[in-house]
Amino acid sequence: MMMMKFMFMSCLMALCFSAAGQGNPSVSTIANNGWSNNSINTVIFRKNALATHQKIQYAGYYDADQYVVLACRNINSDQWTVRRSQYKGDAADAHKSISIQVDGAGVLHVAWGQHNNPLNYARAIEPGSLVLGEKEYMLGERERELEQKVTYPEFYRLKNGDLLFFYRDGGSGNGNLMINRYVVRQHAWQRVQNNLIDGAGERNAYWQTAIDEKGTIHISWVWRERPDVASNHDLCYARSFDGGVSWEKSNGERYELPIRSGNAEYICRIPQNSELINQTSMFADKSGRTVIAGYWRDKDSNIPQYHVVYQEGSAWKVQNLNFRKTPFSLSGTGTKRIPISRPQIVTWKEKNAWCTALIFRDEERQNKVSVAINKNITINSWTFTDLNSDSLGEWEPAYDTELWKSKKRLDLFIQKVVQIDGEGKANNKPSDIQVLSWKPVSLK
Repeated sequence: MMMMKFMFMSCLMALCFSAAGQGNPSVSTIANNGWSNNSINTVIFRKNALATHQKIQYAGYYDADQYVVLACRNINSDQWTVRRSQYKGDAADAHKSISIQVDGAGVLHVAWGQHNNPLNYARAIEPGSLVLGEKEYMLGERERELEQKVTYPEFYRLKNGDLLFFYRDGGSGNGNLMINRYVVRQHAWQRVQNNLIDGAGERNAYWQTAIDEKGTIHISWVWRERPDVASNHDLCYARSFDGGVSWEKSNGERYELPIRSGNAEYICRIPQNSELINQTSMFADKSGRTVIAGYWRDKDSNIPQYHVVYQEGSAWKVQNLNFRKTPFSLSGTGTKRIPISRPQIVTWKEKNAWCTALIFRDEERQNKVSVAINKNITINSWTFTDLNSDSLGEWEPAYDTELWKSKKRLDLFIQKVVQIDGEGKANNKPSDIQVLSWKPVSLK
């Protein structure tokens, strides 16, 4: 108990250290023994790699011995408290990343090691603690069979402090989207959706989710017909105002559940074999206006480009950033070595303009942490900058969503990693686990 109190107090240390994010940018090192033989610690579908509750920021990663490691700090401190958990994961499979979130009571929840296998989930033994309890299933015996083929575990915090847990039940090309809810006052999970998006055994949805400041849940997704990444196609949308129970299209038309390819709202038509990537990012501001980032190749080009899809009134519009010069192909299965990362995207309001930042990595920019900024999303005009000076290999951006919502501070989990094509494993030395903090100049 004394150790737990010590760790918690370490996270609450006085603000005597340099304030992260007040520079432009700053980097804080958590540890120097991160697993780096593939991209598992930095895949974009970590929801989340970083999570803040009140003034405490938490991080999760695999160390060089493949243990699940948790850390925390005061958001205004560079000093981290680090604890290696009792759990290990198969870090050789880059799908099996760690996802974390903190509920409204301050309890840390962790899921790890998922790629079509039984659920690996545990929560901290008390608020503020890094000590995990026993591994547990979320639901009772009757529904436990739907926690046997879990992939892509994702946590999202609702406005009242409850958590949502999204995951895929089934495999690539024939999986379904499931949603659970953790009710803080009951200290228990309950099922919200058994099969929100149904691939009908022929396809599956690769989704991205955003929850706006009012609590509305926004989902967009691409369909995949086969395990081959090249079969990704189209971009669809749904939203929920009641915690995921009922869903509607952007025009207010109510969905009859489950959502299938025949009744989905298609906000951007993109054919197969367009190098369309799955699992990117979306953001919704406090008014519910939604922006989605991804990349694909237009039919008159052989070069995949970053695109931004955004809502303007009742219409969906698309911007092609169109700055890349190098072609590549996504054909094949497994985790791929790709010359660019999947992007993250955030927005903020400046005067009457809707400002947008797209965070990415590109070999054309020496694999640094790069940001494209648009000061008015209705005009296709972007400026580019790098937030660091060294290559991060095959890193993809993951950021602290709650800290951005509350402070408009962008904290990115960074690590130099290698990804060998087709789920390969390198033989690298461990590398630094760090957090890069940055604020757009206009928000300082």
